Order: sequence, then C-alpha cells, then structure tokens
Amino acid sequence: MLEISFRKTGSVVILDLAGNIDIDSANFVEKVGWCIENGYCDILCNFDGINLVDYAGLSVLAIAYKNMLNHKGTIKFLSVPEHIKKIFCLVALDRVFEFYNDEKQAIKSFKDDKNILEIQKKQLRRRFKRLPLDIDVQFKSKREADFHRGKILNLSAVGMLIFADKIYPLGEALDLKVALLPKPGELEMDARVAWHVQKELQPQIYPGMGLEFKDIGSETQKKLLGFIERNLPSICAP
Repeated sequence: MLEISFRKTGSVVILDLAGNIDIDSANFVEKVGWCIENGYCDILCNFDGINLVDYAGLSVLAIAYKNMLNHKGTIKFLSVPEHIKKIFCLVALDRVFEFYNDEKQAIKSFKDDKNILEIQKKQLRRRFKRLPLDIDVQFKSKREADFHRGKILNLSAVGMLIFADKIYPLGEALDLKVALLPKPGELEMDARVAWHVQKELQPQIYPGMGLEFKDIGSETQKKLLGFIERNLPSICAP
C-alpha cells in the first residue's frame, strides 16, 4: 500500500509519498478527502519516494485532483521522477498537473496563485462598475443598413443598458456608435442583446435592453474604464 506522511508549512499541506501509486492506492484519495474535510485546500504531493505510477494509479491521481477542484482547492506535485513524468506526458496529464523540483518554490506558488486571483477579482470588480448616464447611442442589427437611436441609462466596461423604441431579440448581434465626451470621443463597438427590460418590473425604463460588448479589444475597454472612473466620483458625490 502507498505510504503517506503528513506535514504542514504555513497553510500548505505536504503529503510525502512512498511506494507505488496503483490500484491499491485508494488511501491517497481518502487522505486528500480528509484534508478537504479539515479545511486544508492547498496540497503539495512529494513524489520523491515514488517508484511507479501505473494506469490505475493515474486514475487515482485524477480522482483526487478533481475532488480538490470541486472544493475549490489546489493540488500540486513535487520532485516527480522523470520516468513518471513521461507517463503523465503520454496521457496529456502534464498539461493538467503542476510540477515543481524545489519545495520552497512550490510552497511559494500557492501564495502567488492567491495574489493573482485577488488581482483578477479587483479587475473584475472594476470592469463591472456601472456609471449612470443619459446620452445618445446609435445601434443597428448587423443585417441592417440604417442606425436607430436610443439613450444609454448606464454603462460598464462590459456592456450597457439602453432605452429605445427599437428592441431586438435576445442574442442579436448589433453595431454600436456612442460619443463619450470629452474623451475618448466616438467609439464604434460590437454587442449582443443579453436581456430585455421587463415592463412589470421596471416600467420606468421600458422598453429597454441590456447589451453585452463583444470583441471590443483591450484598448477600447481601457478607454471605457477610464471614462467610467473619471465620471463616477462626480456622479456619486452627495
């Protein structure tokens, strides 16, 4: 049976493994499950003492890995012998698992992951700040030649809510033209209809539709973010 030793470094659990990972290694899945139940979400598996991983063992590792993902945890591998790495490569698991040769670097990577995730969350919150507006917008279906006019009621870096007599079906691809003054000026963007205003719930802005920007590019999104950030303080000031 696979031998498993447990130790901790900060918030990271290190499982020192010895022997073979094969059909008799269900205790590995059980140990990972025990870690999850006890609140340990960062697991580093040390393969320094592993001699062999067969195809049944690959299934054991995949089950434990999926269990961690389902519980929003992370599992990484340390000191994997080259002959075992080749097995991972054959079944494309080298693209799934993270491998490290240095224990300190591996432990640091868990902290780095959390920092990156926090940065991404902050960026996402910025993208979804909504700026109340009352400015004109031109829009039309990709299949039409002439633009219709409406009013933007709020704007974010990923979409807008508009009030207009002309309403398109959900999923319809649209061309947009909007002038955000004094800068960035007129922008032309692609969008799709993401939702419709319900008359029973929001009669004051009916008819209207929510639009999601499509393929606008990072530069255009930066311009939108800049416009929103510049104008939010004055809008929100008492």
